[in-house]
Amino acid sequence: MITKLLVANRGEIARRVFATCRALGVATVAVHSDADADAPFVADADQAVRLPGDTPAETYLRIDAILDAARRSGADAVHPGYGFLAENAGFAAAVTDAGLTWVGPSAKAIAAMGDKMAAKALLADAGVPMLPTWTDPAEVTAFPVLVKAAAGGGGRGMRIVSDAAGLAEAVAGARREAAAAFGDGTVFIERYVERGRHVEVQVFGDTHGTVVALGVRDCSIQRRHQKIVEEAPGVLPDDVRAALHEAAVAAGRAVDYVGAGTVEFLLAPDGQVHFLEMNTRLQVEHPVTELTTGLDLVRLQLLVAEGEPLPVTTTPPADGHAIEVRLCAEDPAQGFRPATGTLHRFAIPGVAAEFGPARGLRLDSGVVDGSTVSVHYDSMLAKLVAWAPTRAEAARALAGALARAELHGVATNRDLLVRVLRSAEFTAVDLDTGFLGRHPEVFAPLLPAEQLPVAALAAALSGAAARRAAAPVLAGLPSGWRNVPSFPQVTRFTGPGDEEIEVRYRLDRTGNLAEWGRKGPLLTDPVEEGAPVNTELPVVELVTATPDRVLLDVDGVRRAFRVHRVGSSVFVDGPDGAASLTELPRLPVPTAELAAGSLLAPLPGAVTRVHVEVGQRVAAGDLLLTLEAMKLEHPVLAPADGVVTELPVPAGGQVETGAVLAVVDPEEDPQ
Repeated sequence: MITKLLVANRGEIARRVFATCRALGVATVAVHSDADADAPFVADADQAVRLPGDTPAETYLRIDAILDAARRSGADAVHPGYGFLAENAGFAAAVTDAGLTWVGPSAKAIAAMGDKMAAKALLADAGVPMLPTWTDPAEVTAFPVLVKAAAGGGGRGMRIVSDAAGLAEAVAGARREAAAAFGDGTVFIERYVERGRHVEVQVFGDTHGTVVALGVRDCSIQRRHQKIVEEAPGVLPDDVRAALHEAAVAAGRAVDYVGAGTVEFLLAPDGQVHFLEMNTRLQVEHPVTELTTGLDLVRLQLLVAEGEPLPVTTTPPADGHAIEVRLCAEDPAQGFRPATGTLHRFAIPGVAAEFGPARGLRLDSGVVDGSTVSVHYDSMLAKLVAWAPTRAEAARALAGALARAELHGVATNRDLLVRVLRSAEFTAVDLDTGFLGRHPEVFAPLLPAEQLPVAALAAALSGAAARRAAAPVLAGLPSGWRNVPSFPQVTRFTGPGDEEIEVRYRLDRTGNLAEWGRKGPLLTDPVEEGAPVNTELPVVELVTATPDRVLLDVDGVRRAFRVHRVGSSVFVDGPDGAASLTELPRLPVPTAELAAGSLLAPLPGAVTRVHVEVGQRVAAGDLLLTLEAMKLEHPVLAPADGVVTELPVPAGGQVETGAVLAVVDPEEDPQ
């Protein structure tokens, strides 16, 4: 029987495993990099051991260090989580060779399914339909194709290629990304099916010969080939569901599978099912299966690892519907560029449970208020899951909770997730892996641009209230009030896209809002010829204003705004969306002027390749260099036609946010 479990992972999956261990009375051990020393998952464990390593991510790939941590802490079992070494057969073998209990499938099964080409051959012999697959780019006979990493998963190393001209570069890029993520740069090429749905079956096996399917999940909503919305049960015809269950169980039995695993399939528009791969670990999206079956999959993992038989031997009926979203630190409007920084506030209303069963909202989070989102790891912050009796109710509840969440300090994909869940196509189950590419409307922020001035006004009024509250004398006077009205109060912010927003307002002697405007004269002032006119702004009355809450009557509708200030950053959450603003100083501080055409690093990382030379003429959109950060490659493209005049960072160089990567001068003439 397991008495002390070490989780060889980090973040929300470590916290998830620890939660079940606490319920079962199993002691827990965390391992961590220096960067994670103060992370929530470390605090959740009974004991913690620091791992050495040259980089934070590398520490979790040190098999010798993890086994030493188990020895020093007295752990008698190891759970790999997902990612890092979770599907490393050598790690599984090393754990068992050390006399520890491995919470997962056998090293043999991991090796069999980890070699994706061998797995395809094995299951093809069993009659499971396969897509055309190649290992040699020269042998590819049809396009489009998908280049995939042979090791690991999570979309790492995937590239869609539409013609032969782009294949070599896609293969090279996929190899680099796979090597960085999994330590193995092997890739293969597979026929790409357009408008296909990504569906998967949760399977479980025990040491007594039982392999059972626990239902089908639909994971078709993806970005960068990574899932961001998952649901169970997948909405499918009964015959397709039965065929998927049968094929998944056959895959498990073919390798004497023990523990939790996922068999993934592509469902073509014609209804044909194609095997993709088998992931020999617990999946990120396992909570939707837990909420619709009532099973704790981590508990089952521990029981099976102890040699107990599975308590279920047939597929349980689905109870209700569950939908999960992956809340990530990234900017969808910038090609899902990862974001870093301090998460000043992370609050989601209405959560019924964390890391466990919930009739309502469940939150599995790796972060809390004050957490640092670094460049070293994947961008996922948390998973929010909604269970309800019906799919429509689950989607509505999940979208509502996300829309009301306070997520301050780091850009997230929250608005995109809300729009996806509320879209007519999602409601109608019109889903496939190309969903986001066909629906650019879901990339729009929740807060309409025309409502941004009112949010900025709320920010300005909350700031005035804060200054009044802190005033040592005459705190009862309205901010900026004068006996004879003259100039208004002026507060300047930068908002989305670094747009400058100037708010002008005046309060009367009772503290009411006498008038207000934006980037121009007040509504009551005469309008000079050519000046911006504010007649399109709504009529606003101030109801109350405190440093953290402003209540406004906007065109006869009362609206509450929650305001959170951290230094010059102001976060405004209103009924129609959120705004992240930066208050500008009244007297700007002089700064060094950058050369025209300077391209700056959007986040810390390493320049992996430089594709151009100084003096080379480039066209808008040309690839200049590649920046690697958060386990992904980020292309840096020429913003306009011009000549490359500076390349200050060589290949292999490390950069911080804001560093100049290149300068493209549109005026330079190479002649």
